[in-house]
Amino acid sequence: QPCWREYLTTRIEQNMIVNCTCPISECRAQPTTAFIYSIVSSEEIIAKYEKALLRRYVECCSNLTWCTNPQGCDQILLKDGLGYGAACSKCSWISCFNCSFPEAHYPASCSHIMTCAKCNHGFCWRCLKPWRPNHKDYYNCSAMVSKAAWQEKRFQDYNERCTFHHHAREFAISLRNSVSSIRTMPKIRNLTFVLDACKVLEQARKVLAYSCVYSYYNQDTESMDIVEQQTESLELLTNAL
Repeated sequence: QPCWREYLTTRIEQNMIVNCTCPISECRAQPTTAFIYSIVSSEEIIAKYEKALLRRYVECCSNLTWCTNPQGCDQILLKDGLGYGAACSKCSWISCFNCSFPEAHYPASCSHIMTCAKCNHGFCWRCLKPWRPNHKDYYNCSAMVSKAAWQEKRFQDYNERCTFHHHAREFAISLRNSVSSIRTMPKIRNLTFVLDACKVLEQARKVLAYSCVYSYYNQDTESMDIVEQQTESLELLTNAL
């Protein structure tokens, strides 16, 4: 029993317990959950084992996924199949179910948010780091050489606007957190309307950021005139808020 305990404990700590088999080379039998519980007595090790089982279960279910909040969240989300993402009930982060981008990015599509229109190189609009490791970065793309200077300037303009709105969104989040802490004071509790305003501000900045991505890729001049007008109005009102 001590040998089994040491073997199973090592496997659990190395996150290799899910596909664990009998240590005898010619035996492919896998230890059952009941057997592991009867051998391993450490509550800490058992907790790690149960987490491993949960991770494996989520990975095997096509309709389940983890919350993608970069700040960290262990909530499991049920995919609705609509592609718009869903707000996490624990942290309120909105994930995209159709791609590996860490958050919902409406009105930009998944292909917009991850792919270069010139060479199909995958990159992140927020940090410009490559989606795949076999391409250095957007500005080293060979397709860039054959484009006119204004095309590069156009990308720079949209990217700067996108980055500005992401930074402004982070400010709105920081402001909401500050207001939340002030509400704990006895004489300043009725600040719900300010919190609501911060949430609206945060959402508006997010839409404006991804509208930059959408506008950059959209080639329909007639429809873009309307989009740009609406975006400009939203930006003016958001700045005022």
